[in-house]
Amino acid sequence: MKLRTRVEQPGDAPAIRRVHMAAFPGPEEADLVDALRVDPAWLPGLSLVAVDADGLVLAHALLTRLRVGEGAGLALAPVAVAPEWQRRGVGERVVRAALAAAEEAGEKLVVVLGDPGYYGRFGFTPASRHGVSGPFEVPEGVFQVLPLAAYDGSPIGSCEYPEPFGVVTSGS
Repeated sequence: MKLRTRVEQPGDAPAIRRVHMAAFPGPEEADLVDALRVDPAWLPGLSLVAVDADGLVLAHALLTRLRVGEGAGLALAPVAVAPEWQRRGVGERVVRAALAAAEEAGEKLVVVLGDPGYYGRFGFTPASRHGVSGPFEVPEGVFQVLPLAAYDGSPIGSCEYPEPFGVVTSGS
């Protein structure tokens, strides 16, 4: 399988939307990506796609800015793989590419809400171990953090997601 990862290009939006629509039962994730593209949390170099030899978008991983206590971090969400490419390592490749881009950009911390078995392979661990909490109640280990090379013990505190996520926080 000839596959490469790259930063999202301006013309990729419709293909990325198709991947999210195919990967999830409803439009919520696709709508979230579209809303984040026009939000101040959007970081153009941190929206990554996996494409085949013909340039067809097979997967997408998005990192956007979020507030962590008095500092800033990144949220990994959403991640989608076209159904016919799932369980073939494509999702892992696009997530690794996104995390590498964040590392290269000098970011400190990435948070994710997801399966610890899946995200643990990238080095994510329970957020509580790093003094980070989410704006929602989930089982221990589901809200996770990946400290990057620039991580110096901060930021810490409660995460505040960008408005398109629709997460209500007590501080709002």
